Amino acid sequence: MRVFKNKWFTKFAKKERILDSQLCKLIKEIEKGLIDVDYGGGVIKQRLGRANQGKSGGYRCIILYRYKDLAFLVYGFPKNERDNISQEEEQIFKDLSQQMLGFSGDDIERLLQSGALVEVLYNEQK
Repeated sequence: MRVFKNKWFTKFAKKERILDSQLCKLIKEIEKGLIDVDYGGGVIKQRLGRANQGKSGGYRCIILYRYKDLAFLVYGFPKNERDNISQEEEQIFKDLSQQMLGFSGDDIERLLQSGALVEVLYNEQK
């Protein structure tokens, strides 16, 4: 299982002080089938709690996910600022999912080298 953050999500996580260990727990929940919203087409919305505050005051994250293989964290927002994504955004994420989940290993390596993606060291997290 490989987990990545896109450039936008990397900035968001840094600003909100979201740790990679929190993101790993989020992905582990998804792997166990504990999915908050499955939009289909590999697009998932998952709640993420703030450190030491739980999920009620936390965030919503949009993840492009292929079972036990790839996860791309692409968008997030504080729950107190917004309830949901629009239908238009949902379609955009589905289109993006089709593209990103089809990336070859070489494609991913190029995106890592360019800084467009950052890998979360998922398998090293306990």
